Amino acid sequence: MATSDSSRSVVRWRQAQAGLSTLLLRDLRGLRRLINPNRLQATVPTWIEAVAALVARYAEASATLGADFYDGERETADVAGTFTVQLADPPPDEQTSNSLRWATKDLWPRDEGDATVAHLEPLDVRLEAAMSKADGAVDRLVLNAGRETVQEAVRQDRGAVAYARAAALGCCSFCALMSSRGAVYEDRGTVGEDANDRFVGNDSVIKYHNYCRCQPIPVFRGQAFELSAKAREWDRIYREFAQGHPGQQLRLFRAALTEQRAQAAPGSF
Repeated sequence: MATSDSSRSVVRWRQAQAGLSTLLLRDLRGLRRLINPNRLQATVPTWIEAVAALVARYAEASATLGADFYDGERETADVAGTFTVQLADPPPDEQTSNSLRWATKDLWPRDEGDATVAHLEPLDVRLEAAMSKADGAVDRLVLNAGRETVQEAVRQDRGAVAYARAAALGCCSFCALMSSRGAVYEDRGTVGEDANDRFVGNDSVIKYHNYCRCQPIPVFRGQAFELSAKAREWDRIYREFAQGHPGQQLRLFRAALTEQRAQAAPGSF
């Protein structure tokens, strides 16, 4: 039995993620009323605290969606034995706070000599830019809970052997390149420290950016993984234009992908 990065279950999980994001960002925008532009020092910390609580609540829902997806994939693969998926913890409040402080860093006044271009914008423009950055950061933190749930399940489940990255149509070049790698961990070996060591340090596989819609796809013992048509095209582009150029692969792939997309029908890959 084969699995793919474009199976119906993957599409359903992406749709569930999108729905969760829609609700999350709606509630996040509702919290903007807590910020008083005339009292930033007093109100921004209150806003950060409220957003951290929102992230924790939605991260739990995201992790549950990830667990449901994993259970469904495991059942479809007819894996022997039982396995209980552990839900990933919500991000620590400190991580959320740091992300929000980064998003709002241009709100605070600076001496003229230290001011950036962003600091020279009117306050309402800076505030809108800060809220946009916060939207992206919060979306990533929440969806990562679902991704981490699946990734950790693959690490712990004796019936799982690998995971691949599934990227959406029109994704960025980084996500397309990582998705084209397929089920990267093709030989997990024995379960335990040796297996877990194989998952250490592969940020290129597990890193997700703001507004990223990529998903980790588990592959189970006895399953084959097949790239979707779009991922096969991304792989072809990489092999033709970027492979064999250490240190330049992503730059060359990005340029080639941009050119190929400009010449292809919209939504092709």
